[in-house]
Amino acid sequence: MHWVTLSGSLMLLVSTAFLPGNGLSSSEDSPKEIQLVKRVYRNAYGDELPYQVLVPKGYDAARQYPLILFLHGAGERGSDNEAQLHHSEVLQLALDPQDPCFLVAPQCPAGDSWVPFLVGGRPTSREPGAPTKPMQLTIELLEQLAGEFNLDRSRWYVTGLSMGGFGTFDLLLRKPDWFAAGVPICGGMDVSRAKEIAHIPLWIFHGADDRVVSPELSRKAIKALQDAGAQPRYTEYHGVGHNVWSRAYCEPELRGWLLSQRRKSRDVNSSQ
Repeated sequence: MHWVTLSGSLMLLVSTAFLPGNGLSSSEDSPKEIQLVKRVYRNAYGDELPYQVLVPKGYDAARQYPLILFLHGAGERGSDNEAQLHHSEVLQLALDPQDPCFLVAPQCPAGDSWVPFLVGGRPTSREPGAPTKPMQLTIELLEQLAGEFNLDRSRWYVTGLSMGGFGTFDLLLRKPDWFAAGVPICGGMDVSRAKEIAHIPLWIFHGADDRVVSPELSRKAIKALQDAGAQPRYTEYHGVGHNVWSRAYCEPELRGWLLSQRRKSRDVNSSQ
């Protein structure tokens, strides 16, 4: 176990006991505040995806819980099953004892990506074709967790930063009927497909001085979504570069806004 610092002030004792497969820690030494468990998802073909899952304190199988999926950035790729939560501010989204929820953080392998968007080492706004293997394994992982825990399918949320911001848009486009809301941070999307996710509430963040992922990608996403009839929220931090997640995840209204959303069905007639 180790201590994790959130926003420079809140410190929580977190369990990092490695538990392969489906087992949960039952040790009496489990922390009182939260239970953050390391696991590895393995499919029938032997493909693996390390992930951490935050299990609500006092998990009750008779109760339904919301779920937040967090997709990390390119700098946190690897196989240590730790780096994906280097930017631990995201954990604050799951730390309300009045409305406890799961938070799942898979780790993308080094040299791979959540989306096939790297062109010459630079991000683009288009993510065509089949999902990458890490994204496909993430989809399978969510399906497995839905069978293992009593999750409220009307309250699934996805967020991610940088590469994970692109991944957030990508997953919403691939599974537009899975998620109640999304929070893409310094990412981008295929704006030609905005109508497919216009029914999903989004709060998009970007830094005006971002030199890694241009804020134009988020601005274009906002315009395309608005043109498709959506009403996305957008926060652009002036004078801030790529690292906007430390501010975004600490926005006072974010958690309440996110957890208040319920999944909406697409209007098939309006999308034709």
